Amino acid sequence: MLRAAGVGVGDEVIVPAFGNVEVAGAVALAGALPVFADVDPVTYCLDPVAVEAAVTRRTAAVVVVHRFGRTADVGQLRGVGRRHGLLVWEQGESEASQDEIARRRERAAYLDGRLRGVRMPDGGDGHTYQQYVVRVPGNGRPDRDAFARALRAKGVECRVPVKIPLHRLPEFRRCASLPETELAADETLALPVDASLTKRDMQRIVTACNALGGLLQPAF
Repeated sequence: MLRAAGVGVGDEVIVPAFGNVEVAGAVALAGALPVFADVDPVTYCLDPVAVEAAVTRRTAAVVVVHRFGRTADVGQLRGVGRRHGLLVWEQGESEASQDEIARRRERAAYLDGRLRGVRMPDGGDGHTYQQYVVRVPGNGRPDRDAFARALRAKGVECRVPVKIPLHRLPEFRRCASLPETELAADETLALPVDASLTKRDMQRIVTACNALGGLLQPAF
C-alpha cells in the first residue's frame, strides 16, 4: 500500500511505538523512515496531538492501529492528515462474531465489577475486548512483572502485551520522548477474557488478582 501510494525513500511515516513491529517493518521495507508518536493512555492508540507534533516536511503518511478492541480517534487523526496533506491508513484487528463479542463483554463486565488493586480498561466507544488490559501501577519496582508471575503461579494465564516499545528495539532505536508509551509498556497486563471462559474460570481470575493487592501499596 505504501509503495503503491508512492511512499518511499526520503519519506517519513508516523506509526505507534506501542507494539505493532510489523507496521514499522513495512514502512522500513518500503524505504521510508518510521517515526514514532505517543499513544493515548486510555485507548493505547495514536494520540492525535502527538501525531501532529511529529509531522515534518518529510511526513507522507500516518498508519493508525486499533488496539485491544478499542478504536483510535480516527476523526481527529484524519483531520491532522487533511491539515498537512498526509495519507492516513487504518490497521484493524481480526473480526469476531457479534455473539463472541457479546460474551467477551459479559466477562469484562464481571471483571470490572470485582477486581481490586488494578486499573481496569475504559469500556467506552464500543470496546470489543480483543484483550482485557489492566494497569498494574509501578512504584519503583517491577510490580506488573511480579503480579504476572504470581498470577501464573496460581494457574491464571496472563500476558504482557508490549514488552519493549519499538523505539527501544535495536532495529528501530530512536531518541524520542514517548512518556505514555513507556508507562503503558511498564504497567499493562492482559487478563483472560475469552468467550470460552466459564464462571468458575472468571472467579479464579478475580480471586487470584485480588489476593495480590499487597503488591500495589504505595512506596514511601
